[in-house]
Amino acid sequence: MPESVWDYPRPPAVEPQPRRVRAVLAGVLLADSTRALRVLETSHPPTIYIPPADVRTDLLEPSAQASSWCEFKGRASYLDAVIDGRRFAAIGWRYDDPAPGYGALAGAIALYPGRLEAAWLDDELVLAQPGDFYGGWISSDLVGPFKGGPGTAGW
Repeated sequence: MPESVWDYPRPPAVEPQPRRVRAVLAGVLLADSTRALRVLETSHPPTIYIPPADVRTDLLEPSAQASSWCEFKGRASYLDAVIDGRRFAAIGWRYDDPAPGYGALAGAIALYPGRLEAAWLDDELVLAQPGDFYGGWISSDLVGPFKGGPGTAGW
């Protein structure tokens, strides 16, 4: 049954991701998890947060990109991937000390599907949320429209 992102709550909710999550970058399986979380927020496709134990953290480094602030979750720090000497800037982020109510996200890694080679939920290749700021994972069971594209900043 399709989920409308307009039925998602605000402030956002954190819940277990029921599907297996996989992410590939530069031919390397960067993440593979059946223990991920998803954040559901009105007008956004779910953002996926993967436990560090299920991510190739040996390939990640702090990014030079400035941190950002979420009114709900707090300060995010960005991560670069370095694979075979090639740097992929700001492919993901994490909340090391999230705001109250979002402690389950502490240290978990969110990846931008649009900055990866491929991202899957189970065996479905997902699409990236429009825009270059948001990191939502769009699957076939979601109904939009989705925030992030031109003209949606005020939603």
